[in-house]
Amino acid sequence: MSNLFLLPGSVRRDPAVDAWLREQAGELGAIARRWFQAMRECGHDVSELLHDGHPTACVNDAAFAYVNVFKAHVNVGFFRGAELDDPRHLLEGTGKVMRHVKLRPTGAVDGTALTTLIGAAYVDMKQLIKTVVATK
Repeated sequence: MSNLFLLPGSVRRDPAVDAWLREQAGELGAIARRWFQAMRECGHDVSELLHDGHPTACVNDAAFAYVNVFKAHVNVGFFRGAELDDPRHLLEGTGKVMRHVKLRPTGAVDGTALTTLIGAAYVDMKQLIKTVVATK
């Protein structure tokens, strides 16, 4: 299970996540809501919670993506982003595992490519869970 970042408190729909998303004002809030909704729509097994103060999406209890709002941008982050195929080069970061996409109200985003990354992160996590369970 060491390849999984488990968050056992995640639930199908967390009221604290909804409250956090509502509290985010203006364009940055709209960006965060749009992309967290895309994470929610990945599958029936997506759960969520606030982790480190921001909405985090999980497959069952295994975290795969998050959103966070900063002063001038929103991060859409991936817990195993370094392993995702990113032909449009949206992902940023230099960590061993995590990556993020930085979104600004004034910048254009390739919505199709970001939707694909979110879906890929979800599928990757589902596959990793199956692999980990099969090796137990």
